[in-house]
Amino acid sequence: MQPPGARLRMSMPCRPDGHQREVSLAGAPVSLTLLACQADGAMFAVAYADVGDPSRVGGALTALSEAARRNLQARVESDLPAQVSGMTPQSAARRQTLVGQMPDGRAATSNTVVFAHGTRVFQATVMGERLPEATVRAFVGALAVQP
Repeated sequence: MQPPGARLRMSMPCRPDGHQREVSLAGAPVSLTLLACQADGAMFAVAYADVGDPSRVGGALTALSEAARRNLQARVESDLPAQVSGMTPQSAARRQTLVGQMPDGRAATSNTVVFAHGTRVFQATVMGERLPEATVRAFVGALAVQP
């Protein structure tokens, strides 16, 4: 699927619900779109926003990574440079495996990728108590920015 206005190709194993809200990202208000759904015991989500200024992209990517860690009260199990076809090179673009807990106390593992294309920033996440590698690989591997 390709979310409207995102220039992103992605694949989810379920039909996502869409939400949009105003948030502060790296110190400035942005309109953030979130697409999310649940399937096979996992939650799949893609969030994106246009920060409007190239100088704010790195800070926005860092803020998205930090928010993912805070949401799970997580420790970073692995931290690698993001590799998404068509993304704009950015040192703050990361792929992280996080281990923590849901607000209700259940254990959770998350594989989160933050990346950018121009001034648009993205956060793609698959999260669950257990994440089979094939599920993570299919979700993350399908991400691609369209020209």
